[in-house]
This record gives sequence, structure tokens and C-alpha cells, in this order.
Amino acid sequence: MDHKNTQAVEDYLKAIYAMTQSGERASTNGIAERLGVTPASATGMLQRLASMQQPLVEYEKHHGATLTPAGERAALEIVRHHRLLETFLFEKLSYSWDEVHIEADRLEHVISEDMEERIARVLGDPKIDPHGEPIPDRDFRIPEDHDIRLDDLCQGDQAIIERIQSGEPGLLRYLSSIGLTLQRHIKVLEIIPFDGNIQLQIEGQAEPRVLGIRVQNKIYVRRV
Repeated sequence: MDHKNTQAVEDYLKAIYAMTQSGERASTNGIAERLGVTPASATGMLQRLASMQQPLVEYEKHHGATLTPAGERAALEIVRHHRLLETFLFEKLSYSWDEVHIEADRLEHVISEDMEERIARVLGDPKIDPHGEPIPDRDFRIPEDHDIRLDDLCQGDQAIIERIQSGEPGLLRYLSSIGLTLQRHIKVLEIIPFDGNIQLQIEGQAEPRVLGIRVQNKIYVRRV
């Protein structure tokens, strides 16, 4: 398999992993939208991945895709590359947390296993990336996740920001501008009827902020 095809396979596996981890069904249209390809192209790739000698996905038309054990291992390997790179760029090269995702996307497919190991050692084997996302260990295991989404909180609840899904630099810049960063304490002042918007008091900020559902779905917290 040439480099271009390998990268495409890894992108599909990572997309399916990310979608299923967030509770989203990995439908053909959803995968196509996430990767910027046509539904027909996504269907063709999913069929190919499902028909390999060692299948990487299970795919059924109209039911979407799930990773096989081999596919999940391959996805976790590329996730490990990506999150270690993000952490290296953030900690050692002074990239901001909204810049590292795009750079790591470019590099994750080309670093060697030796470079991955050297990066991990230099960083002291970090457990999370700059957005709070867990980094799979060397055996591609990932800790059990007990965080809940921001939209699972109730009025009056207090919580700590644990992680933020990192694919949108603009969202990360906005959250930084309002002081909503990792380990920040928040309190739910009001859940607005009809639209589900949430009014938060953010630690260190004088004015409450209102966040819509789309933003809430990207933020994971630990209730306190």
C-alpha cells in the first residue's frame, strides 16, 4: 500500500474511532462530511476496508461502520501519534492549543515508531494532550473515561473542565477568549428553555456566558 493510500486508510479509521467515541453513529454520510469526500467515495473505502484479508471495519449499508479489533488497534496507533505530536508542539515548540491539531494532522502519518518513542520519552510519557484528550499508551490502551458532556449538567451543578474536542481551531480560540480552558471551575446558572442553551459562571470571569448546544457537545467535564 503506498503512502497516499495508507494515509487515507488511517484518516478513515481515525474518523470512525472519533465518531463512535463521541456516541455518534459512523454513517457513510457522516464520515464523508468529516473527511470532505463524497458519500460514494466513503462507501467505496468502507467496502474495501471491510473486505480486506484482515478486515479493519465492519460495514453494512444504511447501518454505518464499526471498527474491528484490528481496525481499533490501527486507529489507536494513529491517535497516539497525533496526540503525542500535539503535546510536543505545545510543550516544546510553543504552539498554541488551537494551532497544534492541524500541524499534527500533517505529521501523524509520516513519523516513525522510533520518533514516536523518542517524543514520548522527551515529554515524560504524558497521559493527556493539550486539550485534555487521553493519549493511548504503548500497548494502545486508553483509560476508561468517566467524564460527562457539558450538556449533561443540570442547573446549579458545578464542574471542572477536563477535556475539549480539538478539531476546530476557531472554537478553541473562542473558548480561550472567554476563559473556558482546562481545569477551570464552572457553575451552571441556567439552562434556557426551548433551545437548550446554557448560562455559565466561569471561574475568574466577571460576566456569565451563554453557550449553545453545538459548543456544549465539544466540552467534557467532571462534576464536583
